[in-house]
Amino acid sequence: MIQPPIRVLIAKPGLDGHDRGAKVVARALRDAGMEVVYTGLRQSAAAIAVAALQEDVDAVGLSVLSGSHLHHFAELVAELRSKGLDDVLVFGGGIVPDADRPELERLGVGAVFGPGTDTHAVVAYLEGEVAARRAGGR
Repeated sequence: MIQPPIRVLIAKPGLDGHDRGAKVVARALRDAGMEVVYTGLRQSAAAIAVAALQEDVDAVGLSVLSGSHLHHFAELVAELRSKGLDDVLVFGGGIVPDADRPELERLGVGAVFGPGTDTHAVVAYLEGEVAARRAGGR
């Protein structure tokens, strides 16, 4: 059976106005054959979760450079769960200290990619994780 393309929502939460990295990742995912929705700047967790629901995405990627990653990821995960979207993979990119990664993992964030990450690594991660989830492995 042919699988549908992976659907990914890329979002910029809060007041962070730097979206170059988010756009680079969105383009790389699109070029890899994924369907990508970019929400634009200054989105609330509630708006991101509604978009994830409406777009029926496999994954949501947050780009956070402001240092407020713990807050934004926690809010997003709570909003997704409140809408029954427990199966949506959450991942991120931006400036995230290693000391904060265990808390993000506890929240259910799958991976966080820092500056300079090769976009092929993001593509490979999403392909692997989504395939496993679709097969019922995660």
